[in-house]
Amino acid sequence: MKPRLKPTNPNFSSGPCAKRPGYDVANLDISTLGRSHRSSIGKLALGRACSDTATLLGLPDSYRIGVVPASDTGAVEMILWSVLGARPVDVCAWESFGRGWLTDVVKQLKLSDVSTHVADYGLLPDLTKTNPDHDIVFTWNGTTSGVKVPNADWISDDRKGLTICDATSAVFAMQLPWDKLDVVTYSWQKVLGGEGAHGMLILSPRAVERLESYTPNWPLPKIFRMTTSGKLIEGIFRGETINTPSMLCVADYLDAIDWVASIGGLDSAIAKSEANLEVIKSFVAQRSWIHFLAQQADQISNTSVCLTLDLEPEQIKKIVKLLDSEAVAFDIGAYRDAPAGLRIWCGATVEQSNVEALMPWLDWAYSQV
Repeated sequence: MKPRLKPTNPNFSSGPCAKRPGYDVANLDISTLGRSHRSSIGKLALGRACSDTATLLGLPDSYRIGVVPASDTGAVEMILWSVLGARPVDVCAWESFGRGWLTDVVKQLKLSDVSTHVADYGLLPDLTKTNPDHDIVFTWNGTTSGVKVPNADWISDDRKGLTICDATSAVFAMQLPWDKLDVVTYSWQKVLGGEGAHGMLILSPRAVERLESYTPNWPLPKIFRMTTSGKLIEGIFRGETINTPSMLCVADYLDAIDWVASIGGLDSAIAKSEANLEVIKSFVAQRSWIHFLAQQADQISNTSVCLTLDLEPEQIKKIVKLLDSEAVAFDIGAYRDAPAGLRIWCGATVEQSNVEALMPWLDWAYSQV
């Protein structure tokens, strides 16, 4: 039977993601619009994007965080091009974006001393085989596979290399062990439901030391340069951006982090995401035709929840179209490079009641194909 109750917000896209509950663009503080990002009011807003985020995430005082161009992709590229080449590199990849970083390291930077740790969709490679003397590049949460790193026990406290972590769909939804991570990147558009085009770059003191002591053999474009005369450009980590940001997007981001603070901070945001996953876990456990793409229970992502169905790819596409046409769930088809299936975003800005309302519709859509 066709369900009557629909999600009040059918936006389950894995990026850009749903805006926070109660969001209204008319309520944004747009006093910075039309002003220079280098004006006092512009610097204050951008500085708060850095300092308030650091407070919410509980970053160590010695860590830097800055707003950088081109979303999470830009943040990752900045650091790969700036610090790699000083040591051998281990690259871990188990979904599309990790494989993209592997391509950059091998085919664009053309580094020769590279070890790869690769797994198919649904699995993690054996991360314990990474070498702590090497720089290690990995994603914390595979946005296109729904497979996350369950812990950082495999990262040595006595490592010589840097750990470079693309955590775009993990920050504000999963606990991250900052002492194990030297570089962390994410974008505003994921867990916080912000807008695209802006990334965040978090650096440990060890990462800063590398930036100040190592010069790569290749030229760096202006938007990648974080040092001058061998010293870190500290202004980047106070909101003095390399290029011109969208101040409207900044206002939107500040609204998002203010919302996180208002619901109780990081722990509350994580709890909301985990509660959303529990709804789907319960649904899957009671049905034989739907499964998590992640093969290990402790590796199931609580943000980008990827599911496989006992159907042909064309049938799955019909389900996606049916749910879209009913305005029940938008943009939940699997990523183009991933196995056919569904991908339901369960980050903190998605209300549990909407995930609950979606589940009967999955039953109905399955019965229609």
